[in-house]
Amino acid sequence: MAIQFEKGEGKFAATVVCWLLGIGCLFSWNSMVSIIDYYAILFPKYHPARVLPIVYQPLAVGVLLILSYNEAKINTRKRNLFGYFLFFMSSLMILVVIGLGTSGKGGIGTYVGICIVSGAFGVGDAFVQGGMIGDLSLMCPDFIQSFLAGMAASGVLTTGLRLITKAAFENSRNGLRKGAMMYFAVSMLFELLCLILYAYVFPKLPTVKCYRSKAASEGSKTVFADLAAGGIQASEENPAYMARLNNKQLLAQNMDYAIAIFVTFVLTFSIFPGFLSEDTRKHSLGSWYVLLIIATQNVSNLIGRYIPLIDSLKLKSRRWLLIVSFSRFLLIPCFYYAAKYGDQGWMIMLTSFLGLSQGYLPVCLLTGAPKNYKGPEKNALGNLLVLFLGGGVLAGVTLSWVWLIGKGW
Repeated sequence: MAIQFEKGEGKFAATVVCWLLGIGCLFSWNSMVSIIDYYAILFPKYHPARVLPIVYQPLAVGVLLILSYNEAKINTRKRNLFGYFLFFMSSLMILVVIGLGTSGKGGIGTYVGICIVSGAFGVGDAFVQGGMIGDLSLMCPDFIQSFLAGMAASGVLTTGLRLITKAAFENSRNGLRKGAMMYFAVSMLFELLCLILYAYVFPKLPTVKCYRSKAASEGSKTVFADLAAGGIQASEENPAYMARLNNKQLLAQNMDYAIAIFVTFVLTFSIFPGFLSEDTRKHSLGSWYVLLIIATQNVSNLIGRYIPLIDSLKLKSRRWLLIVSFSRFLLIPCFYYAAKYGDQGWMIMLTSFLGLSQGYLPVCLLTGAPKNYKGPEKNALGNLLVLFLGGGVLAGVTLSWVWLIGKGW
C-alpha cells in the first residue's frame, strides 16, 4: 500500500491541506501582532509589542517541553485537534475582550484579558506546531515545506487584511477597533475550517494513509487514531517500537540542526516585532510605517519559504547551515545604525533580508534533518527541533527588551 500511493493519488490535495493548516497554526497570533498599533493606542505605557510575545512564548515552550518529552505516548490526532480548537475559542474570546466587553476602551483589566488570550495562543501553538511538524516528519519533505509556507502565508494574509481594514476604517469612528474585531472574526472562522480539514479531510487522503501506515509498521503508536479516522486499523503489538533511538540519542546526532534553528529564531525575534514596531524615529510614512515594516517582514518571509523548492538553491550542507545561521547576527549592528541614523528605506531593505533568511533557513533545516530514521524517531526529532525553535523565539523576545536600555520605559 505504501508503494502504491506514495507518489500517487492525494499528494497534491495533502500539500494544499498542509498549507491551509500551516496558515491556521499562526493565523490567530499574527492577527494579534498585526494590530499592534491598536494596542499601542489602548495601552501606551505597557509595551504590548514586547509584553504579548513574552506572555505567549514561555507558555508555548513550557507546554511543548512536556509534549516533546511524552510524544511517543500522545495521541497526535487529539493533540492537533485540541490545538486548533483552542485557537478557535481564543479568537472568539478576544472578540469579547476587545470588542463587546470593553467597547474598545483601554485599562489594566482589558490588558490582562488580552495577555491571557495571548497565553492561550501560545498553548495552542505548542500543541499544533510540534504535533503537525512531528506528524509531517513521518511523511515527505514537501508536506513540511508546505506547512511552513502556510505559517508564513498567515503573516502575509493578516498583514494584508490589516492594511485593508486600516484604509477602510481610517476615517471612521472607532476605526481601529472595528478593524481589530473583523480580524478576529475572520481568524475564528479560519480556525474552524482547520478543525474540519484536520478531522475529516486530511486523514482520509490516500497518500497520508500510506505514510501513516508505514510509520505504524515501524512501531509508531502516535498515528493509530488518525489511521482509524482514515478507515485503517493498526496493530498495537509491534516489537519495532522497542528498537527506536531515544530523544537524547536523536538530539546528540542532530545537535547542529537544533542549534542552527535556535539561533535563527533568536536573532529574528530579538528584532521583530518589538524593536521594529517601537522604533521611535519619525518617518514620512507616519502611522503606516509600522504596518509597512510588518508587511515587508511577512512577505519576504513567505518568499524565503519557497526558495528551497529550487533544488540548486537549497542549502544542504550541515556545516554551512550552521555558519549562515550564526552570520545573521551581523544584522544587529546594521539595524541599530539604520534605526539611529538611516531613513525608512534602509530599514525596509534590512527587514526584507531579515524576513527572507528567516523563511529560507527553517525550511532547509526542518526538511533536511529527519532522514534515515524510523517513523517514531522522525516524529520525535520533529518535536525536538520545534522545541528548539520555540526556545529560540522565547530567547529572542526576551532579548528584544535590551533595545530599550537607555531609552526609558
